[in-house]
Amino acid sequence: MKLIVKVFPEITIKSRPVRKRFIRQLGKNIRTVLKDLDPALSVDGVWDNLEVNTQVEDEKLQREMVERMSCMPGIAHFLQVEEYPLGDFDDIVDKCRAHFGPLLAGKRFSVRCKRAGHHDFTSMDVDRYVGSQLRQQCGAAGIDLKHPEVEVRLEIRHQRLFIVHTRHPGIGGYPLGALEQTLVLMSGGFDSTVAAYQMMRRGLMTHFCFFNLGGRAHELGVMEVAHYLWKKFGSSQRVLFVSVPFEEVVGEILGKVDDSYMGVTLKRMMLRASANIAERLQIDALVTGEAISQVSSQTLPNLAIIDQATDKLVLRPLLASHKQDIIDTAYQIGTAEFAKHMPEYCGVISVNPTTCAKPHRVVREEQEFDMAVLERALERARFISIDNVIDELGKDVAVEEVGEALPGQIVIDIRHPDAQEDAPLVLDGIEVQALPFYAINNRFKQLDANRQYLLYCDRGVMSRLHAHHLLSEGHANVRVYRPT
Repeated sequence: MKLIVKVFPEITIKSRPVRKRFIRQLGKNIRTVLKDLDPALSVDGVWDNLEVNTQVEDEKLQREMVERMSCMPGIAHFLQVEEYPLGDFDDIVDKCRAHFGPLLAGKRFSVRCKRAGHHDFTSMDVDRYVGSQLRQQCGAAGIDLKHPEVEVRLEIRHQRLFIVHTRHPGIGGYPLGALEQTLVLMSGGFDSTVAAYQMMRRGLMTHFCFFNLGGRAHELGVMEVAHYLWKKFGSSQRVLFVSVPFEEVVGEILGKVDDSYMGVTLKRMMLRASANIAERLQIDALVTGEAISQVSSQTLPNLAIIDQATDKLVLRPLLASHKQDIIDTAYQIGTAEFAKHMPEYCGVISVNPTTCAKPHRVVREEQEFDMAVLERALERARFISIDNVIDELGKDVAVEEVGEALPGQIVIDIRHPDAQEDAPLVLDGIEVQALPFYAINNRFKQLDANRQYLLYCDRGVMSRLHAHHLLSEGHANVRVYRPT
């Protein structure tokens, strides 16, 4: 399989050294993301394209390569092509007829040729000749340049001919690793996950920072969705997941801060802590999922007061977005199901929160706050490489495992729906139910409490984590299924 990658258009207007650096970084990212599927994969760069060649013939692996590249920042779109040496016009017709002939009978079509190099003909010369010959030889209904039923696409590059099979869209943006780094404040809901995606899509390497207000299930959920975002859109780079224990901070706010200023104060403490972490990691900007006036702490006066807690640049990519647009984007990128089933824990709920915080009042409220509490939280912060986050979370979690399911027991497949579809779990005489990991915590209580359930995933890590959480919630009818 051969793919021709068309880079994000904004890259093409950069200066020659910058453009070369960006395209080189994109080539490196492609090799990194696809090397486990084909260690012998080759990526060759030219001025405005990258050519990806693989000898892998397995269609499933090819589809996986296409899926990964479709989610890779820096790519506008890419073409799946067949390559031939450039011959004369009749040879081009023969190649096009071999690929498109069966599709043209009775159809209106167009020919689109792109050309690079020095030739004694133009792209339009190719369009006209190939179009007229295909119409005669393939029984086509005619040529329609505006609304064709079939498009015959080809590219001529110097002395090579490419017949285009499929055009796959990309997500645009700059290649990860070519721009700066950011630290995203993650709650795992619709807003923060979409904000993280927007940063990654633009090409900014994105680390994740979670403030744990006291919910173990919430921490697990945020780790899972952060890992999903990284795996889908950012796996060409290694980034960190930082978990900051904020229970004591919440307690200090509840005991020392007036009810109306609790929300604003909590956000300011989070910004102070994340700015400290960003400084340690030499990161220049923080990112939040806040949108204007979506909640009381996100009015313009309150955001201005919150920002005064740090000198770090705070980016809000969703600032003027409507909530429904954010939700729609979450569905498009695959984080909506995580957000819908995200366990929530909010330790600071003001009865009458202010929508217009005053600087002098914030100063007065925070004077009573013991900043040593915030320092202790930062000292206990955990820094975990995102590719190891699930394994790290699963360390020392003791749950009973069984190697064989017995009649009457129900095996719950908690893998992602894509994995379930690719490799369905079928066990003779055993009932198997599909319940993705992001929904298991909320939906398990709806299951028959008199039945025995065995959780299953590929490596046993996710199933062990969720079984452990369910057991801690009082569900004694849970084990892990690890077939021998």
